[in-house]
Amino acid sequence: MTPNKFLNYGRQFIDDDDIQCVVETLRSNFLTQGPKVREFEEALCDYTEAKYCVCVANGTAALHLSVAALEIEKGMEGITSPITFMASSNSLVYNGLIPRFVDIDPKTYLIDIKKTENTLTDKTRVIIPVHFTGQPVDMEKLSDIAKNRNVHIIEDAAHAIGSKYLDGTRVGNCQHSSMTIFSFHPVKTITTGEGGAITTNDETLYQKLLELRSHGITKATNKLTTNPGPWYHEMHMLGFNYRLTDIQAALGKSQLKKLDEFIKRRREIVAKYNEPFRKIEWLATPYEQDNVYSAFHLYVVQINFELIKKSRKQVMEILFEKGIGTQVHYIPVYRQPYYQDNYSLNINEYPKSEHYYNQCLSLPLYPDLKDEDVDYIIQSIKELF
Repeated sequence: MTPNKFLNYGRQFIDDDDIQCVVETLRSNFLTQGPKVREFEEALCDYTEAKYCVCVANGTAALHLSVAALEIEKGMEGITSPITFMASSNSLVYNGLIPRFVDIDPKTYLIDIKKTENTLTDKTRVIIPVHFTGQPVDMEKLSDIAKNRNVHIIEDAAHAIGSKYLDGTRVGNCQHSSMTIFSFHPVKTITTGEGGAITTNDETLYQKLLELRSHGITKATNKLTTNPGPWYHEMHMLGFNYRLTDIQAALGKSQLKKLDEFIKRRREIVAKYNEPFRKIEWLATPYEQDNVYSAFHLYVVQINFELIKKSRKQVMEILFEKGIGTQVHYIPVYRQPYYQDNYSLNINEYPKSEHYYNQCLSLPLYPDLKDEDVDYIIQSIKELF
């Protein structure tokens, strides 16, 4: 039976409590640069157990500023996964660094740590592992490699707020990294409309991030022995206008209270998908490592399109006609024309990423997806062959 609504691959969940929090902020004295941003930052610190948090305009801004705060010499290199949104590698390019890509582990779809070690050069200054779909990278192993080479790590946790390891530590606590970034786009696990955040345990990085998000301006004085007055400020570095508004922060703080429930429901849906899908020979379900608890931002299956004698385009069109939205996460970054034109990238160097890309498809996954909707999606997938 066709649902009476379109089932997107992902969407936000907003309730009356969220709306009320935003309305209260709209009626307050501050729409931006008020107290709500700091309150949201403190709530994120409490949740992740990181010492510091800086909220910004979006996840891309978070990546940009994180790399910028490291003040790496231009022309040096940074490493990331090719199976990610382009912002992960773009943040390196924004800061004058040369992006290098490492092929993925075929089971987890995460950056291959052993290959990462082999890719390090004397020019490598930063690694940006991506907690793709919400499954955390083994940060302890990656950190051991990076420390031996004096290389920074910035965790791209745009998909992974709420993900954790079975020892209880949450993604974002920065135990094995310099910084972690989050994204709060509407399809992410919690949303602020648009928004992002950076967590860190390094006070020096924290102070740099605060300045960078607001034009490089600070109230602290550099050369003056005394501050002339309350109006006075100085620009110590070239920064950006990457601030989050109080309106967005109010929504984010309200959403954060529901995060664990959102993840619980996501995992229920994943389990409901997995049981019947594991019996289908032409479809592979997501793999979750034994030592992690994934927030499951995405539900990505691998489909043998040759076996079912349908192209991915045909499958997406068939499901669309049935009211089911799907997506491809992601076209490998090295395939993008900009990267092909500006860097020496050979597709043949990434066979696991290529195999993944040729078969991947994201199915609907969000908290208010009903059981009957999941059943309908499962039946529609079975009918493909």
